[in-house]
Amino acid sequence: MKLIVGLGNPGRKYAQTRHNIGFWVLAELSRRLNIPLNKEKFHGVVGEGMVGSEKVVLLMPTTYMNLSGESVRPAMDWYKADLDELLVVYDDMDLPLGKIRLRLKGSSGGHNGMKSIIQHLGTDEFKRLKLGVDRPPAGISVPNYVLAPFLPEEQSEAQSAAQMAAEAVEAWLSEDFLQVMNRFNVNK
Repeated sequence: MKLIVGLGNPGRKYAQTRHNIGFWVLAELSRRLNIPLNKEKFHGVVGEGMVGSEKVVLLMPTTYMNLSGESVRPAMDWYKADLDELLVVYDDMDLPLGKIRLRLKGSSGGHNGMKSIIQHLGTDEFKRLKLGVDRPPAGISVPNYVLAPFLPEEQSEAQSAAQMAAEAVEAWLSEDFLQVMNRFNVNK
């Protein structure tokens, strides 16, 4: 079983923002894996399906970013998922736009959605896939930056990163996570 969580904020207002790139990846996985996101459970939108013999659950929390753990914890409990079956996909300001990084574990790095998940799970020992969104330019606050849409000239690179992230998640469904990290954590 694999539980793949994409972080973002609910609603049309936030759909194209930097903070919602985790949702973009889940939407792409839904399309690629033919797993419709069609159930409302665990304070989120859920899709369940099979990829080969592997059960795959896609989860987009609708709690707003800062409360993401309130969605992830009940999903983990319901599916009796082990921590090694969880992958959280989210935006990261410490990575350049267009880059992705897979990690086995780690701190929240100041990301409030990750802080919430770590708090609710009681550990930071779970896999994550980070998509770079760059740091805000001088004079723009972090909240204003991550809650703003990608600029037109950034759209293509952001979409490419979401595609690459979906490809990495797909690879994890049939390969060891360390192999996937080694392949996708290169500077392309």
